[in-house]
Amino acid sequence: TERNMANFTTMNGFLLVGFSAKPELEILCASLFLVLYLVALTGNILIITVTSMDDSLYSPMYFFLKHLSFLDICYISVTVPRSICNSFMHTRSISLWECILQCWAFTLCGSAEVAMLTVMSYDRYVAICLPLRYEIIMNANTCIHGILAVWISGVISGVMHTSATFSIHFCGANIIHQFFCEVPQLLKLACSNEYVSELGVTGFLSLLAFLCFLSIGFSYTHIFSTVLRIPSAKGRAKAFSTCLPHLAVVTLFLSTGAFEFLKPHSDSPTALDFLLTLFYAVLPPTLNPMIYSLRNKAMKAALKKVVKRRRAYFFC
Repeated sequence: TERNMANFTTMNGFLLVGFSAKPELEILCASLFLVLYLVALTGNILIITVTSMDDSLYSPMYFFLKHLSFLDICYISVTVPRSICNSFMHTRSISLWECILQCWAFTLCGSAEVAMLTVMSYDRYVAICLPLRYEIIMNANTCIHGILAVWISGVISGVMHTSATFSIHFCGANIIHQFFCEVPQLLKLACSNEYVSELGVTGFLSLLAFLCFLSIGFSYTHIFSTVLRIPSAKGRAKAFSTCLPHLAVVTLFLSTGAFEFLKPHSDSPTALDFLLTLFYAVLPPTLNPMIYSLRNKAMKAALKKVVKRRRAYFFC
């Protein structure tokens, strides 16, 4: 019964709400998630493989793209496989420590993703606005320091968010109206006003994310201003084809994530909650490989070379 379930979660963890109360629809949604997960894994692994094997892609842009793909694999693997297993096994329970670990890893990857997209926008800014100084500014040390900053900021954000969230006491049935341990949904279970400290952390991290957004906006304002002054139509098209996919990913990820975290949450789950979570937690890691590979001629050429090598190896 609901009361027994509530007692169980109070002692041992939480209950995650599935996609649907109907078993057939639940399996259908889980199958869709499985397809998206496999597409994300395949695409990101391909990008990591191609950028590692092809000498023509040894540049800061593809160095950051390779690390973005690795980050995307981690990001989507934190939540989706567990939700797929829950749906197929018809179980909803998640232990307290699993929830803590999931919350920390998801916050880490989400914060690192914002930082990575900011670093990548700076790389594009230097490449297009300061081309003569590109190799000097974006040298090996700059790239390594950029990646270190991305992961360190992610770890710090994850620790801060998770510590603040799980320092509060939870009341009621401990039922999370989401397919993973999402912070806004956890805060709805807080006793009285104990979530005030977590709101402070959320506000601080939101400010950092907003500064990243401003930095990305600054970079692209200068990029588009420079691109529009290029006399060659072909040159303008090439620059836009490199930058617009990145801007599309940034807009999708930041806008849906910000709206989901900042909008008022109702006591009962809505289709909008699940849809927004899908847009910022599942789609970016799935779409990134498609956007970057389909719109990038160098990536497509390198991918063809890798495929030819593999075919020659197997036939030999």
